[in-house]
This record gives sequence, structure tokens and C-alpha cells, in this order.
Amino acid sequence: MIEKRVAIVGASGAVGQEFLRVLEERCFPLSSLRLFGSSRSAGQTCRFRGEDLRIEELRHGEQFRDIDIALVSAGGGVSREYADDITRFGALMIDNSSAFRMDEDVPLVVPEINALDAFNHPRGIIANPNCSTIIMALPLLAIERLSHIKRVHVSTYQAASGAGAAAMMELEEQQRQLINGEQPTVNKFAHQLAYNLIPHIDVFCDGGYTREELKMHHETRKIMHSDLSVSATCVRVPCLRAHSEAVWVETEKPLEPDAVRKAIAETAGCQVMDEPDKNIYPMPFMLAGTDDVYVGRIRKDIASPNGITFWCVGDQIRKGAALNAVQVAELFTKS
Repeated sequence: MIEKRVAIVGASGAVGQEFLRVLEERCFPLSSLRLFGSSRSAGQTCRFRGEDLRIEELRHGEQFRDIDIALVSAGGGVSREYADDITRFGALMIDNSSAFRMDEDVPLVVPEINALDAFNHPRGIIANPNCSTIIMALPLLAIERLSHIKRVHVSTYQAASGAGAAAMMELEEQQRQLINGEQPTVNKFAHQLAYNLIPHIDVFCDGGYTREELKMHHETRKIMHSDLSVSATCVRVPCLRAHSEAVWVETEKPLEPDAVRKAIAETAGCQVMDEPDKNIYPMPFMLAGTDDVYVGRIRKDIASPNGITFWCVGDQIRKGAALNAVQVAELFTKS
């Protein structure tokens, strides 16, 4: 394994903190680690491998001269503003925002699906896909291996974690306020999230879809090199962490649930949890903090002769963000 000089941009955020945990848990081969953040977080310290590392303020200039890999999760605006600074001296930027995902010269990578794409990065940037896209794409890969997928309908049930650490705190605060008979504070979402569902994630676009929903269509096609179509409805739900999805898939030929179940179980990054007679199926409260995508409720779609439907759950901060980015970085540590 080749040791790398690594930087984390956005170190104080929910994904930045998860980067630290994942790097440590996976014994990522690094020779140095530097942390960057905004002026608000500069000077704070983070614990890593028994040491306290200080967060530096991100500035334009030569801060990344001695960096090999930068794991970036500070929002699209920061990614666009600092991309040249990060990559100028040869650092590989693995970006968790949506800033570059659909750029033709930026690979969009889920290592279990399209690892080879990562090695064609002419701008020195690799994009991490949207969290909901990653969680859906892994079981879709298993089905695609059995029969080409023509179209997908998906309804997502996305936890507060998808909007960051402050959103998780807001959900907890709303629950406390409502229990105490107080008016809930609403800042991070369009409406109160506690005891509610909000069918609105990201901004609305022409045609009535939100940008989050369109991401699932365009990103899945790019990752899988496929002409499949994805129609999504993305819903924010009052869970703290881990996203869930109900997925309907139409394939070119009919598939049997047992064959799909076996294919998913054999796909890296997926686990089958599908014993409905014992009330065993994936649920977000039990899977927060795990690495894999868990799949259950696998069955034939009674509305489509070539249809399969399933339910899946994955931790948005782990496989949906930090873990996937670190797995991309690991591709470049192999001798």
C-alpha cells in the first residue's frame, strides 16, 4: 500500500467528522493528515489516531502544495471556488458536493460499480455521487447483471442527516419543543420536520421535479453507463440518520425474486435482510452507522410482468458520503 498525504476540507461538518472515523477504522495508509475549514471552525481540534489535529482556515494560495488526496465536503460553492487551488499542484480532489458530478470530464464513481472510471480524471477531480443515488445504484447493479434495466421508479425517505449536522440538531430540538408545548424552530427545512413528512428536497425545477430527484435520474445513468430512466419522488422524514428507498424496477426480461435476492447478496456493498414472515427487513434506526446497503421486501411487481420491487436502507453519511469517498481514495493506494 502506498501512503498518501491527505487533506479534509470541511472537517468540522457531519461528513468531515465521518471522514476522520472512516480513515481511522479502515487504517487508511497516510503519511500526513491536514484539516481545513471555514474561519468559524479554524482553530478547533479533532482527535485522530490518538492525536489532536487543528483545523486550518481554508484560503486561496498554496495550502495544497504537499497534498496527494483532498477529501472535500464543504458545499458546492466552496468546491467550485477552491478546486483550482486544491488541484493546482497535483492533488486529487474527491468532491462530495454536486458541483462537478455531471461534468463530462469529471468521473462520478461508486467503486463497486465503476472503479475504472476513477482513473480517467483529466481535471484532477473525482465526484462522489448523491447519497440516495449510491444507495439505490448498488442493488440496481445486481439486477442489471441479470437483465438490462429499462426504467426505475423510486420513492426515497431521507433522514435529516442528508441536510447536515445542523439539520439533525434542529430535528431533535423540534421534538423537544413540541413535547414542551412550544412553537418548533424551523430553519433548515421548508416546514417542521418533527412528526411530519416533507415531499421536497432541494429546489424545484422545470417539470415539477426537484433537483434531488433529477440527480437520481442523471447520476444513475452516468455511473452505470446505462440508458435506464429513473423517476423519483424524494421525501424528507423525521429520522436522524440513514436513508430508505422503495424501488420499482422494470427489466427487459422477467426475473424471479430468488434470483434477484441471490444476486444482491453476492454484490459487494450489499446485504440481504429479507425474512418478512419473521418481521425482518431493513430499518433506518437499526442500520445507522453501518457500511453496506441493506435490501429487503424483494418481490415481483404485480403491476408489471417484468417488474421487481424492493426496499433498501443505507447510512447517508457512511456509504452515501464519507465511506464511498474514502473507498475511491483507496483505489490510489494500491501498489
